[in-house]
Amino acid sequence: MTPLEQTPSPQENLPESLSSMIEGIQARMGKSADIIYRFISLGPLSAVIIFIEGLSEPQELIKAIHKDANLFHEIDEFHPQTCLKLLQERTLTLGKVGEICNYTEAENELLSGNTIVFIEGSRVALSAGTEALKQRGVEDAVSQSVVRGPREGFTESLRENTALIRRRIHNPKLRIEERRLGEQTHTNIAVMYIEGNADPIVLQELRNRLDKARLDSVLESNYIEEVIQDKHYSPFPTVYNTERPDVTASALLEGRIAILTEGTPFVLVVPALLVQFFQSSEDYYQRSDFASLVRLLRYFCFAVALLTPSFYIAITTFHQEMIPTTLLISLIGQREGIPFPAFLEAFIMEITFEVLREAGIRLPKSIGQSVSIVGTLVIGQAAVDAGLVSAAMVIVVSITAIANFALPAFNVGISVRMLRFVLMAIAASFGLYGMIIAMIMLGLHLCSLDSVGVPYMTSLAPMRWQSQKDTFIRVSRRGMKKYFGRN
Repeated sequence: MTPLEQTPSPQENLPESLSSMIEGIQARMGKSADIIYRFISLGPLSAVIIFIEGLSEPQELIKAIHKDANLFHEIDEFHPQTCLKLLQERTLTLGKVGEICNYTEAENELLSGNTIVFIEGSRVALSAGTEALKQRGVEDAVSQSVVRGPREGFTESLRENTALIRRRIHNPKLRIEERRLGEQTHTNIAVMYIEGNADPIVLQELRNRLDKARLDSVLESNYIEEVIQDKHYSPFPTVYNTERPDVTASALLEGRIAILTEGTPFVLVVPALLVQFFQSSEDYYQRSDFASLVRLLRYFCFAVALLTPSFYIAITTFHQEMIPTTLLISLIGQREGIPFPAFLEAFIMEITFEVLREAGIRLPKSIGQSVSIVGTLVIGQAAVDAGLVSAAMVIVVSITAIANFALPAFNVGISVRMLRFVLMAIAASFGLYGMIIAMIMLGLHLCSLDSVGVPYMTSLAPMRWQSQKDTFIRVSRRGMKKYFGRN
């Protein structure tokens, strides 16, 4: 019989023999050096403690068993079930103790960092919660920093992240549904929502999509994002992600659903609307007039980052009559001797800036920022002096890049960067008429998007006048009749 044929079935019940139990675990998980088998005696009965070194911390459990060793000598009838019950009720005083009956449960418990206690003659083993809690501490959110507001950010620990949210929402209706995804990684994920706030239809749709997900591995929340999003080829994100507990708590109070993944500090929030990507948590920690001004500025920066290069290409190539005479003479003087058309000039500068931005991210933090800034200044000035690009084009690309950084959601900034190149090509081919048609098509595309069944342009298309109090501006809390979308 081959070793493969000797491997026990996943649902096969545990054997009564201690040696058979160990052989079954070794057949499924191999004779790995980090799987520890600690043999102990419980009166006349033999037992084994199984755990994975590094994932588990069973020291307290082992001490408790040795401390109560005399109890097992006082038992009148040395039956495995009696010893098992004594262990469960008196000795193992850990937070989580459960029974397991088959190899699949035993394997999952071991890989989750729990410790298994198996007694000779019993077909049931005990699982004790001994997960090692070595993890990164709670630190500032890196990608979504604020001037005023909480400084805490999520960590890579799923249980720590759920605790961070519960500290903010003391509501008994806050629900957490856990499941595993990834046929090889068996990654723990948690679906969080507030019962009564979350739309049951949206919640059920999310459950169905997660049930249908077939993934070999889940190493980051983006693995889940790609399988639950509605359209896979849209440049706009239809799932919101955040590493801030206060943002997640606010979304839950609004009736949204959060998806937390073990091993990543980024939490997914659905449904996600377009207007949500222009909102920052700091909007609600500042006065409403200042928050409204900054939010309007973000919408303006979105338009600038998306349209400025293509608008410059269109008017300098096809619509020179729209430029004031003084400015036109200045542009003509700058472009004298430039060997490239406006589109190619803008394309070269945009690609150069994208390369410098990526280089600044990948380089060590101590030199990455300085390299990206100095590189941009030096290359821009050198390109102008060499007569490859005009000074006006350097200004246009610089304003575009700065406006792109003003967007609070990084993934919307990526969408703008992709669409900008498309609009530049359209402007170079068809001028402002092509840009107008492209913007109409872009609007139709946005209106066709959904996020877990909810229209992506909700509050704008279809128009909801009540929601306009927190769309382009944020009115004062006294002026809002509804908080978080509910009465």
